[in-house]
Amino acid sequence: MTTLRKLLESKGFFRIPLRKLKTGHYKVEVKVNGEDGHFILDTGASSSCIGFSSVGRFIMHTEESEIKAAGAGAINMDTHIAKNNIFSIGKKVKNSMSFVIFDLGHVNEALSQVREDPVQGILGADFLKESKAVIDYGRNVLYLK
Repeated sequence: MTTLRKLLESKGFFRIPLRKLKTGHYKVEVKVNGEDGHFILDTGASSSCIGFSSVGRFIMHTEESEIKAAGAGAINMDTHIAKNNIFSIGKKVKNSMSFVIFDLGHVNEALSQVREDPVQGILGADFLKESKAVIDYGRNVLYLK
């Protein structure tokens, strides 16, 4: 019997380990513009995002946006956009990735309440769909092509 891993790897996918948090979210290690970071994997987020407080860390150039962000427990948040960033996760490198920039304080506050470390961003459906992502919830692994 072929395993999911063997099947996907034979089709050119590679695996990325996920860490399950006490909140039930998955956390993944990434690099943005060469700098390490931790993102939450969120299939329900339409766009990948980075918190305002991490813009300097990732050496990003932002511009104002008229888009208002909404998420669990927060609505109508002001946003910026950061275009043309180098993003890498595992072996996957994207040389021109855009991120929505907004206040992730409510996310990190929820994480701190269960004694989890803060995250710098959210990996959303835009990147996951483009990368043909497959999540193996049983093994806590993300596959990307």
